[in-house]
Amino acid sequence: MSPAGEESSLPLPERWPRASKFALSACAAAVAELVTFPLDLTKTRLQVQGEAAAGPAVPYRGMLRTAAGIAQEEGIWKLWQGATPAVYRHIVYTGVRMVTYEHLRDSVLGRAEGESFPLWKAVVGGVSAGAIGQFFASPTDLVKVQMQMEGKRKLEGKPLRFRGVHHAFLKILSEGGVRGLWAGWVPNVQRAALVNMGDLTTYDTVKHFLLLNTTLVDNSVTHSVSSVCSGLVAAVLGTPADVVKTRIMNQPRDKQGRGLLYKSSMDCLIQTVQGEGLMSLYKGFIPTWMRMAPWSLVFWLTYEQIRRLCGVTSF
Repeated sequence: MSPAGEESSLPLPERWPRASKFALSACAAAVAELVTFPLDLTKTRLQVQGEAAAGPAVPYRGMLRTAAGIAQEEGIWKLWQGATPAVYRHIVYTGVRMVTYEHLRDSVLGRAEGESFPLWKAVVGGVSAGAIGQFFASPTDLVKVQMQMEGKRKLEGKPLRFRGVHHAFLKILSEGGVRGLWAGWVPNVQRAALVNMGDLTTYDTVKHFLLLNTTLVDNSVTHSVSSVCSGLVAAVLGTPADVVKTRIMNQPRDKQGRGLLYKSSMDCLIQTVQGEGLMSLYKGFIPTWMRMAPWSLVFWLTYEQIRRLCGVTSF
């Protein structure tokens, strides 16, 4: 058989390994996103509570009261408002970051199968993969954050800004140009780098530590323990940057696409700490953690099983 014939007879994951891994990770991320999205919406609402120049002060509500209030005041399906751009975002973000991390880990940083992998190399891979993935996905994240705030605008008597996802993309593009689609990308990328240092780095490090140093094998138990650890570390590292990112993305803008409340992510950080205290950077931490833990669990279990079913080696 000719080389071309041999290649065509190979399974799809072997012919197109990176494309296959991109598709598999995107599918697993979409499942995890839909299951845990109400917690993301709750987190976003909590993060803008008390924000200066955001309008009349409203009573502070915790995670459960915020979620219940959204369901009661706006309707239960509003808990999934912004889910469509969130799924779009994870198709791009998760697909790119997973493929990038594996490529860096296996081809650039040189991890050998069955050997321990230095933590600093895992950190470099996680930070790089998260930053690259988030840069490409930043426009969808911008739309997601702004659509999540539409219900609040309606309750405040303000006109809705968007009729749907595609209208949101077009409106942002018409008002701020292509550059406007990447509004807030700096804190967005910073957050993603920190989150992936917690998520990818922790999951990969914990999983292979358990496989090399305990009696556990490569199964759902090991995947579950690793994902719980990764969700906690990712929430601790990523919440402050997430608060800054949310506020920058949600702020009103002038005709040139420049923010009216904050000049930069550093300016937002300073104003937030000065106006609301240091712990304001951890607004929404509980829903962030409570979302990241099940998100990480659902994603990693789904991703590992899909890879196995499709004949792709374990992550």
